[in-house]
Amino acid sequence: MNLQFLADGLLIGSMIGLGAIGVTLTYSILRFANFAHGEFIAWGAYATLAVTGAIGFLAGRDLPLGPFSFGWRVLLAGVIAMALTGLLAVALDALLFKRLRRHGTAITLVIASFGAAMALRSLLEFAFSSQPTYFSRAIQFAIPLGFGIRATPDQMAMLALTAVLVTLMHLVMTRTGIGRAMRAVSENPPLAEIVGIDVGRVVRVTWLIGGGLACAAGIMAGITVQVRPHMGFDLLLPLFSAAILGGIGSVPGAVLGGLIVGVAQAGAVQFIGAEFRAAIAFLILIAVLLVRPTGLFGTRD
Repeated sequence: MNLQFLADGLLIGSMIGLGAIGVTLTYSILRFANFAHGEFIAWGAYATLAVTGAIGFLAGRDLPLGPFSFGWRVLLAGVIAMALTGLLAVALDALLFKRLRRHGTAITLVIASFGAAMALRSLLEFAFSSQPTYFSRAIQFAIPLGFGIRATPDQMAMLALTAVLVTLMHLVMTRTGIGRAMRAVSENPPLAEIVGIDVGRVVRVTWLIGGGLACAAGIMAGITVQVRPHMGFDLLLPLFSAAILGGIGSVPGAVLGGLIVGVAQAGAVQFIGAEFRAAIAFLILIAVLLVRPTGLFGTRD
């Protein structure tokens, strides 16, 4: 039996899981579903491309990193782009969502996030066109890993990047003061404010983290596939499926949910047909809502 779909699914699931962390944190702390979150993935990928080009203009020729298709410029640009995408998320909240939270309802925020998503996507298409682009056009050969599984060096590097980012996120949430504050605000925002937690700071950090991790997911997609203005929109339903499957508010749950959705999609391509791939995330979402609405790691209020 060919198990290649497992490797493909883990790679896709890693991207979905990183993006789903921002979705689950935003929902648990701000109490609304942000449908503009997928656009942070696309903006992060294009920001990395732009910063890579700027570094290349200033520093000259790139230095390759071993067997990978990218060099040190992409790594440096990725760190800068994660910060820029996080700041974009903070700015969007300050300009739009923060004002609506004061006087609007949850449905108002959701509709506003739809509008913000379309505006962000249109800006990308205006600035970069709708044609796909790539971090590198270098050809890589897949390495046999056994059991019929093959992976390129880039793919293995992206899986390692996911492991590092998820570990760092877990440490932030469990070992730092801001992580404990985020968990407190998620449980009970009014009570957290009464005991002295700066809820505004927690909200800003939540947007920074969500935007930064979405950017990392966009970099992964850009390096292993391609960069397109609609790449975030295409991942939006899998992001929400992963967040709900894992349990709203659970970072490990979002990552595990992403891996499950990714493997399910890759399995559908191999055993059923590529035309059913997009429906898998929707079916998983419906099944979870019917069987266990709180998700794998979620708890009832």
